[in-house]
Amino acid sequence: MRLKIMPPKKSLSVCRAPLILFLCQVMSALEVPLDQLENLVQPPTITRQSPKDYIIDPRENIEIQCEAKGKPPPSFSWTRNGTHFDIDKDPLVKMLPNSGTLVISITIEGKAETYEGVYQCTARNERGAAISNNIVIRPSRSPLWTKEKLEQITILKGQSLVLPCRPPLGLPPPIIFWMDNSFQRLPQSERVSQGLNGDLYFSNVLPEDTREDYICYARFNHTQTIQQKQPISVKVHSMDELNDTITANLSDSEFYGAKSYIERPPKLLTPEGRTSHKEELRENVLSLECIAEGLPTPSINWTKEDGELPINRTFYKNFKKTLNIIHVSEADSGKYKCTARNSLGFVEHTISVTVKAAPYWITAPRNLVLSPGEDGTLICRANGNPKPSISWLTNGVPIEMAPDDPSRKIDGDTILFSDVQESSSAVYQCNASNEYGYLLANAFVNVLAEPPRILTEANLHYQVITDRPAMLDCAFFGSPIPTIEWFKGTKGSVLQENTYVFHDNGTLEIPVAQKDSEGTYTCVVRNKLGMAKNDVHLEIKDPTRIIKQPEYKVVQRGGKVSFECKVKHDPTLLATLTWLKDNGELPNDGRFTVDNDHLVIMNISDEDDATYTCVANTSLDIVSASAMLRVVDRPNPPFDLELTSLLERSVQLSWIPGEENNSPITDFIIEYEDALHEPGVWHRQTDVPGTQTTTELKLSPYVKYSFRVIAVNSIGRSLPSEASEYYMTKAAEPEENPTAVEGIGSEPDNLVITWQPLKGFDSNGPGLQYKVSWRQKDGDDEWTSVVVANVSKYIVSGTPTFVPYLVKVQALNDVGFAPEPVVIIGHSGEDLPMMAPSNVRVNVVNSTLAEVHWEPVPLKSIRGHLKGYRIYYWKVKNSSKRHRRHVEKKILTFNGNKTHGMLPGLEPFSHYTLNVRVVNGKGEGPASVDQVFNTPEGVPSAPLFLKIVNPTLDSLTLEWNPPSHPNGILTAYTLKFQPINSTHELGPLVDLKIAANLTSLVLRNLSYNTRYKFYFYAQTSAGSGSQITEEAVTTVDEAMASRQVDIATQGWFIGLMCAVALLILILLIVCFIRRNKGGKYPVKEKEDAHADPEIQPMKEDDGTFGEYSDAEDHKPLKKGSRTPSDRTVKKEDSDDSLVDYGEGVNGQFNEDGSFIGQYSGKKEKEPAEGNESSEAPSPVNAMNSFV
Repeated sequence: MRLKIMPPKKSLSVCRAPLILFLCQVMSALEVPLDQLENLVQPPTITRQSPKDYIIDPRENIEIQCEAKGKPPPSFSWTRNGTHFDIDKDPLVKMLPNSGTLVISITIEGKAETYEGVYQCTARNERGAAISNNIVIRPSRSPLWTKEKLEQITILKGQSLVLPCRPPLGLPPPIIFWMDNSFQRLPQSERVSQGLNGDLYFSNVLPEDTREDYICYARFNHTQTIQQKQPISVKVHSMDELNDTITANLSDSEFYGAKSYIERPPKLLTPEGRTSHKEELRENVLSLECIAEGLPTPSINWTKEDGELPINRTFYKNFKKTLNIIHVSEADSGKYKCTARNSLGFVEHTISVTVKAAPYWITAPRNLVLSPGEDGTLICRANGNPKPSISWLTNGVPIEMAPDDPSRKIDGDTILFSDVQESSSAVYQCNASNEYGYLLANAFVNVLAEPPRILTEANLHYQVITDRPAMLDCAFFGSPIPTIEWFKGTKGSVLQENTYVFHDNGTLEIPVAQKDSEGTYTCVVRNKLGMAKNDVHLEIKDPTRIIKQPEYKVVQRGGKVSFECKVKHDPTLLATLTWLKDNGELPNDGRFTVDNDHLVIMNISDEDDATYTCVANTSLDIVSASAMLRVVDRPNPPFDLELTSLLERSVQLSWIPGEENNSPITDFIIEYEDALHEPGVWHRQTDVPGTQTTTELKLSPYVKYSFRVIAVNSIGRSLPSEASEYYMTKAAEPEENPTAVEGIGSEPDNLVITWQPLKGFDSNGPGLQYKVSWRQKDGDDEWTSVVVANVSKYIVSGTPTFVPYLVKVQALNDVGFAPEPVVIIGHSGEDLPMMAPSNVRVNVVNSTLAEVHWEPVPLKSIRGHLKGYRIYYWKVKNSSKRHRRHVEKKILTFNGNKTHGMLPGLEPFSHYTLNVRVVNGKGEGPASVDQVFNTPEGVPSAPLFLKIVNPTLDSLTLEWNPPSHPNGILTAYTLKFQPINSTHELGPLVDLKIAANLTSLVLRNLSYNTRYKFYFYAQTSAGSGSQITEEAVTTVDEAMASRQVDIATQGWFIGLMCAVALLILILLIVCFIRRNKGGKYPVKEKEDAHADPEIQPMKEDDGTFGEYSDAEDHKPLKKGSRTPSDRTVKKEDSDDSLVDYGEGVNGQFNEDGSFIGQYSGKKEKEPAEGNESSEAPSPVNAMNSFV
């Protein structure tokens, strides 16, 4: 059992008959399958032969083909020119083994001409003889041109000219073309063209047609040789070139033609006359030609009388001078008219076309396989113009000369066979011929008596894709021709043709196979001599599908792209995925990577622009999907820049765009170089749309221009093109004047006039200079002018101080002046102001802010542009001492004509001095009388540090330094402190007032082994300053600790402590429950908006602190945080600001001396309210309470 894959559906004739499939024609042509059936005989059949007209290369061996098949294998013989060709007598001729092909060896000796002639091959066995066509052997020829002496052709401009080629006759005819000495084809056009005969036609000549190397070449393709005619020299003159002497010595006959250069209507050069006739054979190419002369050059048009030119078969060549109609038939016969026309007239020519036909088949005879006693027919029908004659041969002999056969009867183009016998077997030849050719066909009659045989291999397995046709083979042979039936399954009935298609060769076709089409099928063939059958098996498979196709990609050159192709197929089949580029293999390039269902291309180049196809195939089907990769890049640079229409102020620039690289050009950027003034520097001239390739450019005088073009597309800009030729414009007077003209004095007695000089491009000519003019604005003086070289500054000396002037600067060159310039107003030089502001007054607003007022100085005393007023102020150190030391002065400038200003950032409780000065462009005037003022007291800064030393069982010693900025006279210090228990809750707050002259304090009667938190700040009459915080712990007494240890070893004490601990635990639980219900101790007010973000002063209305939290015990601390290990806390330097000193909130005391305010530190809660202890219980505390 063998698996067979379904072949593609073949075009087979179909015969439809109910129930039983018969072959369509009992007398149909049937080949005996010689390779599959032994002991069967068959007459010879020619399978290969050389062409009828066989042109050979005389330099190579001659091979005349003749191959045939038959059983027994046929023998071969040849005739030459109608007589037997005995190959054994010629040592140069050999016949190939098991073949009739002749090989004639002429490369070493012998000549091809010796073996010219008509050859015919005969293949013969016991059942008959088949013959080949008459094969005409002719060697190709490529003769040389006959030598000739060619005189130069002299001709007047405008005349017509024909250069003859007249190539030598060759076999086959050569291909003609015209070239020059450099082997370059001569350009052809409507005016100059080559005719079908090879001649070169000029409708009219021009001076550029003058040359000495018009050469006609003949190429003989069969021998691969080219022959060359002698060069033809042509000289074209105009009448103006001929002087009287030449005219007197040359007669008209010495010129090619006698007419001079005049316009004239068309005249045909070929064909001649008004009518001609053309004959062509059917299926050939009909070529009609009309070439005309005239001036202007005529154009050619073609029409067909009484009909239209066939649309799909008509082609024009040689600038419409040649009309070609392919595959001509008798219907193309008729009259064709060519019309040559120019502005002066037209001429017509009519060509009568007759289409003849060599014989062609209508019905060629077909082989017959008959069984004894059957009837049959051989039909040989051909057509042609003229009608061909039909003749019959039997085994290569004219049928009239063959032995009689009672079973056959000849009726013109038909031979009728009846009651044939084995002796009726023969090969018949039909010959159809007319004057244009002949047709020869072999057809055998083979009489056999054979029972049915099935030629298809038994038990074949077919696999077919769902919804595709299934073709189940059952090739058979038998004589008489058997009938065939198909069944499905072991008990199936005969298949009907309403679902199936039955083919002549026995194949069963299922047009659309489905899953239920699977199964075993049986074919049964019968004739009167017997019966045969065969089983085949059909499997239906799922189709292969591409579920994700590759997608169209646009990638820039040098980039990367990935195509994806996902495939789904029948799981029982093996699928392979292949990628193709333009339907060919992928390049053997490391840039291409195929990974599973992906194709990746790296470093993309222009060659990768293609269509990529993924092909998924199994043994049964193949599917594909394609996507295009478009490689884009910046355009290639434009080229061939050309300057035309060269005018004084404009030029026409044209160019040829470079390759777009698959992204359309959107713009062209035109740049220019001024080689005279800025060589090597390119400037943007203009932009033009991408559809233009020419533009008019406006030019400036006296510039040596060169242009280049840059193409732009969506990817980017191209490289610049090569620069154009240089174009120098003529000089002219300047069109612009200098810009940025100013008149500003640098000294009290001068006026400095400056301007922005013109660039060389704007100079418009040589000798660029400037005419500088000036006069006083408010006077009646005339303009004073001076011409200076190409500079940018001129100084006028001896001017009054700070006087307005009218100034103008005009450009000029050797050609003339620029237009009248714009007049600007300038001033001569400034001098220092002469007067100081008067009536200076100071109003102290608060401890850090003062307001200053003054009277402005007269404008004339300023002697320049008023810039504003400037206040100098400084602080005198230690206002309480007599000897005052000045520090660095501070300056505040108030722009414009101001009469007052504010001085912020003053230090409180300080002594200041200030004065005011007026300022102009030259500098400051004299200072006003010094004014002295004092700032009031402010709140102090925090103490420099707070240290806690000498901790004992019930005392702590505090040491501190006064604030670095007291900002007044210190009146007292305030110390607040409270205990912190083990749960970080704050106990009752203690408030102490300390004299301002103290720097240490001992706190006594404290609880031992207890942590305390301290809050410390200074006060002036203005209020309380910033506070500083610190924490410390009292120590444990060693003797008491020893007694506690001894008592703790007693049993009664242990029991008592357990009871106390249980009681305390119950109390703690109750306490926590109440606290959870009641919440934390509230903070009554928000932090002051102006307080320090780290430590804010305490407010009124609440004498309590929030809960204490040690959340910052392990973080970097600022103000109010714990001290380092040396127990020293230093206040950071404070800024002198209104916030720190002018707007702080000071702590206050109630009548009973308790502190009112809200303590707040970074992430610190308020201290606990009340006097109850917040310490956590411990065995020691419990023991002390018990004692």
